[in-house]
Amino acid sequence: MHLSLPVSLLLVLLVWGGWCAGLNGTSPPTLEPVDQCSPCDFREHSKLLRLQSIKSQILSILRLERAPNISRDMIRTLLPKAPPLTQLLDQYDPRVEEEERASTETIITMYTEISTVEINQLFTCCLFSLSPKIQPRNILSAQLWVHLRPPHEVSSVFLQISHLRPGREGNSTRVRVRSLKLDIDTGAGSWQSVDIKSLLQVWLRQPENNYGIEINAFDSQGEDLAVKSAEPGEEGLQPFIEVKILDNPKRSRRDVGLNCDEKSSETRCCRYPLTVDFEEFGWDWIIAPKRYRANYCSGECEFMHHQQYPHAHLVIKANPRGTAGPCCTPTKMSPINMLYFNRKEQIIYGKIPSMVVDHCGCS
Repeated sequence: MHLSLPVSLLLVLLVWGGWCAGLNGTSPPTLEPVDQCSPCDFREHSKLLRLQSIKSQILSILRLERAPNISRDMIRTLLPKAPPLTQLLDQYDPRVEEEERASTETIITMYTEISTVEINQLFTCCLFSLSPKIQPRNILSAQLWVHLRPPHEVSSVFLQISHLRPGREGNSTRVRVRSLKLDIDTGAGSWQSVDIKSLLQVWLRQPENNYGIEINAFDSQGEDLAVKSAEPGEEGLQPFIEVKILDNPKRSRRDVGLNCDEKSSETRCCRYPLTVDFEEFGWDWIIAPKRYRANYCSGECEFMHHQQYPHAHLVIKANPRGTAGPCCTPTKMSPINMLYFNRKEQIIYGKIPSMVVDHCGCS
């Protein structure tokens, strides 16, 4: 009987046996081949284990015995082009997926009235004073919201947004940004939104060219239905901008643990970057995110490093007979939101816990 096992099978046995997890309270066997690996080889093993763990964890949490067999062609047919789904997909901007511990923030900016003298007696609407938090690279979306008065009769309304910028000899010029044709019914007024992300980025990169914007919404009778100022009875209906930005919170002082990259020569327990690509798994049934930053832990937890990891030092003192010693494992993890198809071809949006390694330590 041969006692040696292939390395791949050995790694699988380690996962199922709860290596370094201490689930059954027993010490794992000493593995000479792993002890002799170089740091790069050991990290590669840790990475493969992490990927296998993620796949198993997702299927387990979603109560799936195996991944749903849904192809990309089926997804094109099944995926509805409806506003609620579009809004969900907008949350998965590639920058959000790649940024560590990233979150979004929504900033509402009301317009500021400017005098006709400031823009050479052209128009009085609308200038927006933007928050310094808003920068060209962190804008996820930007919508200009305009309230339209109801027309006297059912009418097609042409909503026009123009950028006012300096022209020759100090005069202002208009540059058409958006032009929308809307079918408006009589009765109550309505809010309309216009995508102005590109315009906002131009403002921020060239603030000297920001003279504001002109808003018009003419019906078939030539009447401008756009509310631009706080006339009696129209308070709170002035134009405003809704901007969603990528916000990276500063690290807490309590954050502990080492962070390394793949080129690092560090041998101690450290957190390494790992991007999971579901398309590489062949998991087309996951609609979003297609990729996300998962990270993994790898490195040694020798006794000489106990001062770096006080918790591990206490564990060793409490269990001096333990032969395995502390292992490099995640000490803090965070969830991700996932949009996916189940086996019944239903679209589900839910939170999957413990999918991102935030900190690593010895325990």
